[in-house]
Amino acid sequence: MLFGNFNGIFMSLFTLIAIGLGFVWVIKLEYYIGAQVAKWVAILGGLLIVGSLFIPNFTLSAMVGIVGGTMVWGATEFSAQEERVKQGIFPANPRKSDKNV
Repeated sequence: MLFGNFNGIFMSLFTLIAIGLGFVWVIKLEYYIGAQVAKWVAILGGLLIVGSLFIPNFTLSAMVGIVGGTMVWGATEFSAQEERVKQGIFPANPRKSDKNV
């Protein structure tokens, strides 16, 4: 069969979606909670990456690793997102206290 293995296409689409959603959840978490959650997001992402080592199914292991990697990368974006809010590029949450920053 010429086109029998769609794993590469599937994983590339999954990665694209995970990264795209990563932009959204970083913006939303910073808006509602603040950038101080970055370390917890990084820890959770790291745990997902390590956990992917113990998943015997290749596809599921790769998906969990991709989500974990996306979370670790997203954790590094919280300070930049906080700066974009200060510059007025994104709206600030009027109910969120700046004392947490």
